[in-house]
This record gives sequence, structure tokens and C-alpha cells, in this order.
Amino acid sequence: MIQSMTGFASASGSQDTFVWIWDLRSVNAKGRDLRLRVPDWIEGLEAQVRALITPQVSRGAVSLTLRVTREETAGAVVLNRSHLTKVLAAMGDIETQAMDIGLALSPSNACDILALRGVLESAPEPSDTEALSGALLSSLTPVLSSLMLMRASEGRALSEIITRQVDAIADLTDVAADRAQAQKAQMAVTLQQNIEKALGGRDLDEQRLAQEIATLVVKSDITEEIDRLGAHVTAARGLLQQSGPVGRKLDFLTQEFNREANTLCSKSHSVELTRVGLELKTIIDQMREQVQNVE
Repeated sequence: MIQSMTGFASASGSQDTFVWIWDLRSVNAKGRDLRLRVPDWIEGLEAQVRALITPQVSRGAVSLTLRVTREETAGAVVLNRSHLTKVLAAMGDIETQAMDIGLALSPSNACDILALRGVLESAPEPSDTEALSGALLSSLTPVLSSLMLMRASEGRALSEIITRQVDAIADLTDVAADRAQAQKAQMAVTLQQNIEKALGGRDLDEQRLAQEIATLVVKSDITEEIDRLGAHVTAARGLLQQSGPVGRKLDFLTQEFNREANTLCSKSHSVELTRVGLELKTIIDQMREQVQNVE
């Protein structure tokens, strides 16, 4: 069964003081395009994430975002004791010099000191992230599975739509074959009437008339186009039963379908056959829009 290139999945997790959210999305693309946004302070994580996704996704633009934060209980900031010692020493020097010149300063409090730049700083990220990385990768596996399940579900829906479109093309091809047979007979009659009008009652060369009719029939014969349309229908139905990436092949087939429909219209000498050709082109265009989402 074919798969779609569109899907979405997300999940959250936690370990110790860390919490995270995975966001995984995929849309249609000509090839495989992985765009990963993960914290760079978790060593080796991006390469491991890429190794997990690559075997699963053959085609499509995949965007993955991982947001990792530390819980409030872990402490968002820490006291820089070294910097605090320097600040207190500097404050002592300032107070001493102020007293020497008889200048009274307002007393300082802890809040004033903590507000000074550099006294409080963000807690450093852990240097050993191996355990965290393992937990993150474990939580990514079900997220990736959810994405692939959605792509498979979308693929089943696409398969049903495209199958109906292929069936419609097959039916119109049969109608075109019938219209072509009727066109041959009508063309001979029409040509003979036109020649008789042009001769204005003069004798008609039956052999020349037969040659003209034969030439016109050959030029307007759509037998090859009908045969190729039938072959393309068979090929499309076969691709829809496959489980691997077939989007590019189906896209190529829609181009071939359209080529034959265009030729059919150009060879048409009847309103009925032209109408069938235009209906074919409409269905083929609709099919091609759906095929763009197939992996």
C-alpha cells in the first residue's frame, strides 16, 4: 500500500530535572529533506536522531523540533561566589574611601547585591548528557511510529482516490475507442461530400477518393494512443498495490497519460471524441495533484 508524505506527531517526556517536547512534521517534497532542531549542548544527539528517521522516511520534507527545559526545582540560577567576593571587596573599598572624605552612604542589602550583574548566573548545563540523550531517543521512537502510522493512513486514503481516478481513465479510454470507430465511418462520408461539393458535378475519381480517405484515417487513427492509455492504466494499478516509494513513478505515469490525451485531442475529428479527450485531461490533472503527496 502506498504512503503519503504528510503527517504530524508530538509527545512530551521527562527525566530527573529535565522535561522535553518532540514536534515532528512531514510534508511533500521532491526528495528526502530532514531539518532537525535539537539542543546542541546534548552531544551527538542530532546524528542519532537522523539515523533513526532516515531508514523510515524515503521521501518528504521532515521537520523535527526538540525543546528541552529544566524544571524550576532544579534552580534556574546559581550564586557566583568568586564574583560575589570581588563585589563585596569593591564595596568595602568604596565605603572606606567615602568615610575618609566624610561622605555617608546608604547601607546595602542582599537584594541590592544580588541584582548586580554577574552575582547570579544561569546554572550550567550538565557536562554528562549520555543518560539524558538515551531517554530522549527512547521517547522519540513512539513519536516516529505515530508519524509513520499517520502517513500510512493518509496513504490509504490517497490510494482510494487515485484508484477511482485510474478507473475513470480506463472507462474513458474504452469510450474513446468506441468514438474512434464511429469517427472513421463518419470521416469517409464527410470527405466524400466535401469533394463532391468541390468538384461541382464533375466526375469523381474513385481511386483518388479512396487514397484521400485512407490518408485521413491513418492520420486520425488513435489506436496506439488507446493501447498506451490501457498499458498506463495497468501500470498505475500495479504501482498502487506496492508498498515501497512509488510517488515518482506515478508522477511519471500521469505525464504519460497527459501526453496520450493531448495526442488524442489533436487527432480528433468529432465533437464526441474531443469531449472524451478533455474529460481525460481533467481526470489526469486531478490525479496528478493527488500523486504529488505520494511517497
